[in-house]
Amino acid sequence: MFRFIILVIYLVLFLVLSIPVLIVEWIIGKCNPGLKDRSSMAIVSWGFRCIRRLAGTELIVLGRENIPDDTAVLYVGNHRSYFDIVLTCPAFPNVTGYVAKAEMRTWPLLNLWMKNIHCLFLDRDNIKEGLKTILKGAEEVKNGISLCIFPEGTRNKVNDTFLPFHDGSFKIAEKGRVPVIPMVIVNSAGVFEDHFPKIRKAKVVIEFLKPICIDSLDRETKKNLGSYVSGILSERYFTLKETYFS
Repeated sequence: MFRFIILVIYLVLFLVLSIPVLIVEWIIGKCNPGLKDRSSMAIVSWGFRCIRRLAGTELIVLGRENIPDDTAVLYVGNHRSYFDIVLTCPAFPNVTGYVAKAEMRTWPLLNLWMKNIHCLFLDRDNIKEGLKTILKGAEEVKNGISLCIFPEGTRNKVNDTFLPFHDGSFKIAEKGRVPVIPMVIVNSAGVFEDHFPKIRKAKVVIEFLKPICIDSLDRETKKNLGSYVSGILSERYFTLKETYFS
């Protein structure tokens, strides 16, 4: 419980003490939006790295060479823990927002930082609004801002399993004409969810797999894109688990 309490205190202090920084970032954004994007991403990544260190998490990141440096991408990963965002955000080489649940739009101060790094808020119960969010995401990637989405739609509560991937999650990449980067996350629930409410030291592995160009896939694969990408992630997941956790 000690680590949990420390992390809660840290998060509250970070959000409160960062209010002046948010004001500075707002001013920077009026003059140089690109600089604001990069500085906000750096600050958020720094904050998440501090959380990882306080949690005592050992992080192994593989496959960074698979991330292209000449285009935005859509990162697609399995989702098991709240720490998935904490651990993946600092691993991204460029400004990257998340497609988050709509409820997070109401979280004070945190929502401002999320907006600063181009996070989108998806209402999965409203088809019309959900489509607007997907179209906005396509515009973001066209403009060079990468996005990360968890196509399972919610945190999976069972270790070593995958919920069905929603095909609609890939529309951002398809309409934005950017590659999909499958992102495998192994043992993130070992930090928190596996022994809630305690936070314990754990080893987590993240691997970025080779880009998938949707336009190069055959028609049948495109129709079942969620299953296709889920299969790729699942196969690599169990290989990594055997390699690093056996």
